[in-house]
Amino acid sequence: MKILVCISNVPDTTTKITFTNDNTQFNTSGVQFIVNPYDEIALSRAIELCEGGKGTVTVINVGEVATEPTIRKALAIGADDAVRINAAPRDAYFTAYQIAEYAKSSDFDVILCGRESIDYNGSQVAAMIGEFLNIPSISIIKKLDFDGSTATIEREIEGGKEVISVTGKFIASCAEGTAEPKIPNMRGIMSARTKPLQVVEAKEIAQLSKVQQFETPAPRGAVKLVPAEDATKLIDLLHQEAKVI
Repeated sequence: MKILVCISNVPDTTTKITFTNDNTQFNTSGVQFIVNPYDEIALSRAIELCEGGKGTVTVINVGEVATEPTIRKALAIGADDAVRINAAPRDAYFTAYQIAEYAKSSDFDVILCGRESIDYNGSQVAAMIGEFLNIPSISIIKKLDFDGSTATIEREIEGGKEVISVTGKFIASCAEGTAEPKIPNMRGIMSARTKPLQVVEAKEIAQLSKVQQFETPAPRGAVKLVPAEDATKLIDLLHQEAKVI
């Protein structure tokens, strides 16, 4: 089995977010980047499925050279090799197209990614890749198992769960619970330095969307304490200031 795992290079969750160029570009100065946590879950499940010589795991990232430390971490976790599409990931459409174009030439059995990236939270890439490749796309899965060539997938739905069986190639986006993220050990860290990392130039595609401006949330205001017996004042504040009623 050949599994392709899509990984994003995202800011650490403790990063203070700021923007430059008239609030049109994320300010990367002093930012520590990590493997997108949901993608780590997908990677961990891929590694589990391929343990014992059952297959190989390739990670792919659309990014410039600065993302290579993040890719090496994915190799340290246990991926066999990696691919970097040499381009800034300008939007989900561009990213999905680049991954799909590479996948077409490499005959992967399964493609996995996280449910979303923690920077944009778009949840768009997996479905777009499925459309570009004309294969089934299953979103936000909680469990993935194989019996021969048939995959059994579980998704949470309102009031219960949905169980899906898939035969043939597919892409799935993984949520928490699909696998426990793996921590790279010293052997993995050392071997990651020599594992193959192929750099592929991006394919041309029309730009269909463009960021006009980013805005940070308004600063939190001071807390106002209202005596429990003064319900009238509380209602007035919720109506006049908070404007939630």
